[in-house]
Amino acid sequence: MLRTAILGAGHYVPSKVVTNDDLAKLFTTSDEWIVQRSGIRERRYIEHDGIGASDLAVPAVHMACERAGVALSEIDAILFATLSPDAFFPGTGCFLQAKLGLPGVPALDIRNQCSGFLYGLSVADAWIRSGMYRRVLLVGSEVHSTGLDFTDEGRDVTVLFGDGAGAVVLGPTEEQGRGVLSLTLGADGRGAKDLWIEAPSSACSPERITHQMLDERRQYTRMNGKQVFRWATDKMPEASRHVLREAGIGTGDVDLFVPHQANLRINELVARKLEIPMDRVVTTIDRYGNTTAASIPLSLSEAWASGRTGPGACVLFAAFGSGYTWGAGVVRL
Repeated sequence: MLRTAILGAGHYVPSKVVTNDDLAKLFTTSDEWIVQRSGIRERRYIEHDGIGASDLAVPAVHMACERAGVALSEIDAILFATLSPDAFFPGTGCFLQAKLGLPGVPALDIRNQCSGFLYGLSVADAWIRSGMYRRVLLVGSEVHSTGLDFTDEGRDVTVLFGDGAGAVVLGPTEEQGRGVLSLTLGADGRGAKDLWIEAPSSACSPERITHQMLDERRQYTRMNGKQVFRWATDKMPEASRHVLREAGIGTGDVDLFVPHQANLRINELVARKLEIPMDRVVTTIDRYGNTTAASIPLSLSEAWASGRTGPGACVLFAAFGSGYTWGAGVVRL
């Protein structure tokens, strides 16, 4: 049976390291406070003005192609997941396509925030299994640092996010037991305003953003942290159990669990509910913070590079994000 295989993964993070102590110089916080609540010790920010999500994606893509043994010219479709696009429009996938030198190759943007990689994986899986495309590039890339509120009012959100990119190259396989074994997605828009950025908005007339909106700081992320935590720690295990059951796999068969990196405390609780020991859980949030759509492919790439995973490994993915959206997947590499 034809399945979709992850042929290679790559990642890239900016060189500028921002520690918790660095943030404590800008607003009221401390390393102890941030680590206790999130597990984050540092994150990366772009080095200067003019660097967008598509720029971070380019080196991640080259690494993924090299590991996959796939020439860039073989890519015949691009999926780009981001909540921090280079521009309001067009889609950032088009900017990436031009930078990669792939004219004519279709480029589709995915706007599912922290669940973007898994939503993108489901699209790629359908494309590949139907025979529509053979080499699909799935990218998650974010530049959060240019949209954070560096005041006491915004500190609870600002300490969480960092910049980075991850990418995978996907292709068909008929190898027994290899590839995407099961995927599930979900959403509940009733929680949309628990984690969102209100402005600019096309619903605002006559201007999408006003001085009043800026004064009220409505261009920054607003989060109901307790609700997000509760939903994430319910939906990620629920979705994970679903795909494991569908694939006929137990948690003991999972070689590596790669959850979205939103909060170390969330991932510890999810792993505990799934009875997966932390030595089989990938953790990158301590060094990179929450890179939303980039976090899963970035974490997979690091695990691949360090030898924690490789051909034949059974990998479980799970994510929860704003929308609310969530998903999970089981893949044998």
